[in-house]
Amino acid sequence: MSNPVSYFFSCLFVLAAHGTMLFSVFSNGKYSSVNDVVILAAAVIGLDLLYFIVMPFFRQKTYAVDFMLVLILNMSIIFQSCFGGVKLDVKHFVTCITALASCRAGYILCCDHRWIESKKKFIWAGIGILMVIILLFTGSRSMWIDLGFMTIQPSEFIKPLLILACATSVSEQQNKHQIWKFNIVYDNLIIFGITAVVLLFQWWCRDLGSIPTFGAIYASGFILRICYPKAKYSKKTLIIAGICVAVLGIVAIIVAPPYVKERIFVNIWDDTSGTGYQQSKALIGIAEGGWFGKGAGNGMLHDVFASESDIVFATICEEWGLLFALMMILMLLIMTAMPLINPPRSYYHGNICAGVCAAFTVQMALNIFGSCNMIPFTGVTLPFISEGGSSMVTSGFMIGMIVASQSPEFNQAVRSTGTTRTMNRG
Repeated sequence: MSNPVSYFFSCLFVLAAHGTMLFSVFSNGKYSSVNDVVILAAAVIGLDLLYFIVMPFFRQKTYAVDFMLVLILNMSIIFQSCFGGVKLDVKHFVTCITALASCRAGYILCCDHRWIESKKKFIWAGIGILMVIILLFTGSRSMWIDLGFMTIQPSEFIKPLLILACATSVSEQQNKHQIWKFNIVYDNLIIFGITAVVLLFQWWCRDLGSIPTFGAIYASGFILRICYPKAKYSKKTLIIAGICVAVLGIVAIIVAPPYVKERIFVNIWDDTSGTGYQQSKALIGIAEGGWFGKGAGNGMLHDVFASESDIVFATICEEWGLLFALMMILMLLIMTAMPLINPPRSYYHGNICAGVCAAFTVQMALNIFGSCNMIPFTGVTLPFISEGGSSMVTSGFMIGMIVASQSPEFNQAVRSTGTTRTMNRG
């Protein structure tokens, strides 16, 4: 650990933030027994302390992203455990621990860019295998696999794979092949084809809310490939790409299912018991919560379907207040913006950071703006805050990819006194 003092004060900050929230639950929350608050506090503080002990065993340049992650995850545990009354949400607590473990996995797998680039064909195959699994095991035009005791959404796991697929194609920008007077990079055609199939697959499975997220991941990778110093894309290629995107957008609106068009043009206050039910309730909850909220467990939105996932922003606004909800969103944005503070050490790591930030930003926008009726309701989850195992595990892995960009591993041969040795820079 390069700076133990900074690590110590970061630990104190996280503990103070969670302690303040728990004190608010104790003083203003709705609970039948003090034991419920004690159990919640023990789970949150215990997870904090365990994390602080384990993290120094991982050699990193900085732990800033990790501290932001554990801060947000334990905030999420407090939120989810207070909707409708204070009681530890054990299921969400377990998924948050899984997200922390998934973050470590993402960090370990994505540190060495040369190793992961050598596996890019397996990444492409993984995306295809996940789509086959969805077709075989989710039922007719569905995205969920029901195991009885839990449900899994395999499409969530496509997100980090698509980010890696875009990132591992960067080095190929120098290998152009001329076809019909166009300079073509084969990897670019493959990534475009994979993305197109994924988007069509999402449409076929009626998971239209996830389409903007996958589109944003591909767009971020495409822009970085254009900006790659040795790519040298022609204006003709870029113009054609822009026209294709515009045509696809128009076609998507034309062929959109009737229920999607209804959501676009519906007046929620004319249909508060139908299409506009969730959004109208969400807006009422935000208004009643005001700046400082009704108090943990004192809201009414917990009775509305998907209050803990799709409209979780409104549920938090009702119980904790708009000011606290905006602070939570700000912390999520700061975590995704960490690569701007500690720049990635390679173009590959910069690409995965851009993909992760694009995915999280779009998801946050869809969830928040949908809850506030600023855009059609999509049903997309809020990263790390909404309840959901598949989303939580995937989000944790993607944050691990950002952590890897902060402490990457480079393996290169260096000549020294007539011999060759390997240097590991982390």
